[in-house]
Amino acid sequence: MPEMYGDPAKEGRFGETAKLLPVFFVVCNIAGLWAIYMWFHCYRMLLIPDKHDQAVWQIAVFNSITFFLLLAYVQCILVHPGTIPSKYEDSSWQYVPKDRNAPEVEAAAQLQETKRTGDRRHCKWCAKFKPDRCHHCRVCRMCILKMDHHCPWIYNCVGFRNHKYFFLLLVYSMAACHFITWTMLESVMASIDTTMPFASMFAILFGETLAAFLGILVTVFLGFHIYLTMKGMTTIEFCEKTKTKDGKGSRSPYDRGIAGNIRSVLGDNPLFWCLPMSPPSGRGLYYTEEDARLGRDLEGNRGLSKRKQRSSKQQGRQQRDSRQNYGTPEDVSGPILLSSGPLSGEDFGRSNGYGAADLELLNKRRTQDCGSLCP
Repeated sequence: MPEMYGDPAKEGRFGETAKLLPVFFVVCNIAGLWAIYMWFHCYRMLLIPDKHDQAVWQIAVFNSITFFLLLAYVQCILVHPGTIPSKYEDSSWQYVPKDRNAPEVEAAAQLQETKRTGDRRHCKWCAKFKPDRCHHCRVCRMCILKMDHHCPWIYNCVGFRNHKYFFLLLVYSMAACHFITWTMLESVMASIDTTMPFASMFAILFGETLAAFLGILVTVFLGFHIYLTMKGMTTIEFCEKTKTKDGKGSRSPYDRGIAGNIRSVLGDNPLFWCLPMSPPSGRGLYYTEEDARLGRDLEGNRGLSKRKQRSSKQQGRQQRDSRQNYGTPEDVSGPILLSSGPLSGEDFGRSNGYGAADLELLNKRRTQDCGSLCP
C-alpha cells in the first residue's frame, strides 16, 4: 500500500483552507464535464433506438477512464512524495556542522550531487543532509525526494512516491478530454442543426469547448513529462539544466536508458504501468547502481576533484610538518650523526618523506662528522 500522510511533522497540512481552492476547482471541472457528457450526450443517445448500443459502450469507456482518473487524483493528493529519513529511522542523514569524520566522506562519494567543495549538500531548514535529486519545498515545508515540482492543483509536491500517480493522472486526463471532444461532436452538430432549448445547447457547447481546451493543455504538458521520463530528468533538473557531457551529447547523470527510465517512474512491472498501483521500488535516496557510482556532482566532477586537491594539500602539509620536526638532510646532526650503522630508509627516511638521494646525503654527512669526532 502507498505511504499516506500520517507523520506528526505533516499534521495540519489540510488546515490551510485557501490552498484547497485549486483542488476544489479541479473537482468542479471533473464533475461538470462528467455531468454534461452523461446527461446531455449519453442519456439522449440512449433514448434513440438506433444509437442505444453506441451510447452503452461510450458510457462504459468514459466511466472507466473517469474512475481511474479520480483514483490517480486522490493518490496524488494523499500519497506522501517522500522525504529524508528522520533521526530515528536513519541518523546518518542528520546534519551536524562540526562532524567531519570518515563516514561522511564515504557517503558523499556515493552521491552524484555535492557542493563545489566536495561536501555533502544539506538543508538549512530541515537540518539534514540531502540525497541526490532532493530539494526543499517551502510550500510543504520539507525536503522532497526526487522532487519534480510543487503542484497546487493536487495540494502536494510531485516526488519519488507519487510521481507515477501524477504521470498517470495526466494520461487519464488527456484520454478523458479527447474522448469527450471527439465523441460529443455528434451532439454538438445536433444542437446546432435542430431545435433545442438554449440551456441544453449552451451546456453541450460549453462542455465541448472546455474539454477541447483542457485536452490541448494536458496533451502538451503530458508530452513534456514523457520527454523528461525518457531522458531520466525531473522538471527541476530540466529547468536548472543539470546535465553532464560524456562525449555522446548532453544527458542526465541518472539516465538508465529508455526502459530503465520508464521503470524508475512507472514501476518495475510493465503489466502495471498503466494502472495506479505498484509504484517504483526503493527508498528514493540513491539513483545509481553500486558498480557505476562515479562520485561526481552535476557540475562536471568538481566535487571529486576538489576532494582530491584537498587531500593532496593535506599530505603536503604533513610532509612539511615532519621536515620541520626532524630537519632537512643538511640540518641533521646530534644523536642521529652519532648513531651506529647506516641510516635505514624504511625506519627513518620513508616515515618522514625522504627519498633515496636524501638518505645518501645524510649517510655521507654522518661519515664525515664521525671522522672528525671519533679518533
